[in-house]
Amino acid sequence: MAQSVLLTGAAGRVGSAVLGELADDYEWRLLDRDPPTEEMPGEFVVADITDEEAVREAMDGIDAVIHLAGDPRKEAPWSSVLPNNIDGTRVVYEAAIDAGVDTVAFASSNHAVGHYETDERTPDMYRKDDEFRLDGTELPRPGNLYGVSKATGELLGRYYHDEYDLSVACVRIGNLTKGHPPIDYERGQAMWLSYRDCAHLFERCIEADYGFEIVYGISDNDRKYYSIDRAKEVLGYEPRDNSAEWNGDERVGSDR
Repeated sequence: MAQSVLLTGAAGRVGSAVLGELADDYEWRLLDRDPPTEEMPGEFVVADITDEEAVREAMDGIDAVIHLAGDPRKEAPWSSVLPNNIDGTRVVYEAAIDAGVDTVAFASSNHAVGHYETDERTPDMYRKDDEFRLDGTELPRPGNLYGVSKATGELLGRYYHDEYDLSVACVRIGNLTKGHPPIDYERGQAMWLSYRDCAHLFERCIEADYGFEIVYGISDNDRKYYSIDRAKEVLGYEPRDNSAEWNGDERVGSDR
């Protein structure tokens, strides 16, 4: 069981979701290039993810890593995704190996497979009666350079697992929003990930026993074109939310 966890990109949206649910469950070491603007759990390290020495120091004594840091903009240029998303991810994997870390959970993205959403498939694929599913076994088809960087992070994870036996889970995060699903946005509702399901999924990534996995990070929505079967079977993911239970910003289903 992981006790000490390094969370990179801790001040971002995904980091907020994770810490909002799991702040008291682990000994946290938080890394972000900007100092915190509010009180956060554990030890905070102000460093850039490309700073190899700083990342290695932050990795000391850590059991598991949740790697979120990087440029999150879908329109991010190559001049940014190369150092921040690709080189920075390599730095994290290298430091984890050298520190004897057991597990790395890598925040990938739906943008790694964005070009599966072809004109012929949309918008039907966003609707609950459509049977098209991506399950993590398909090849990446990035929809932008940000997606290329995330697909590369997955390949790096595959390499470090095969070469060094590091356990790596790559989570292709969908549409993470706080409180309720996107309103009047079919695609966003089909790939919605609630904050509490996000935290639970990353918790399972650092607690479960596995080798290398690519899973989709969405809630258990009625309408979905990403399968979450693998996350349930291998990681023990038990999502509690469903975009179908919301009507605008009002919940209409039961609070499971």
